[in-house]
Amino acid sequence: MHAPTLTFPPETLLRAQDVRVAFFDVDGVLTDGGLYYGPEGEMLKRFASLDGHGLKLLRHAGIEPAVVTGRDSAALRQRLQALGIRHVHYGTEDKRPAAEAILAALGLTWAQAAAIGDDWPDLPVLTRCAFAAAPPSAHAEVLARVHHVTRAPAGAGAAREFCDVLLVASGRYATLLAEALA
Repeated sequence: MHAPTLTFPPETLLRAQDVRVAFFDVDGVLTDGGLYYGPEGEMLKRFASLDGHGLKLLRHAGIEPAVVTGRDSAALRQRLQALGIRHVHYGTEDKRPAAEAILAALGLTWAQAAAIGDDWPDLPVLTRCAFAAAPPSAHAEVLARVHHVTRAPAGAGAAREFCDVLLVASGRYATLLAEALA
């Protein structure tokens, strides 16, 4: 059996060890933040499969992935449905009440929550969670308030790195890796 390659600082893992729900922003986290429009005015989005697999792994580890986003589009709905994300709030400008509704539905508290976001609308959620992260392209005010800044960029591994931190902190990463290697 191969030992896991990933390591994170102990203080990061301690902050994230009790997480049972992980909130994700979309634009600037699950995507590169660019807004692409097709010839008919439809919104197009690019998602990294690496990030999507991380969200699936969270559920296997007993951590519920949830999405709270300020936008809505057919492409986004299709991607989240394909990933099996059960807790989603679309078109939400005030993200805190949406996150609180998800916490209540799951019977969890902010102390059991993690979040990754990139801009001011994410701050009310990021600052209440036990563990908060942001991609390196996030706004300076967000970067100043999170516990972890990913090495990977938005839309290209940032969400997966966030998932990996949570998986390592939960103690499930090595088991999931061993299952993948079997």
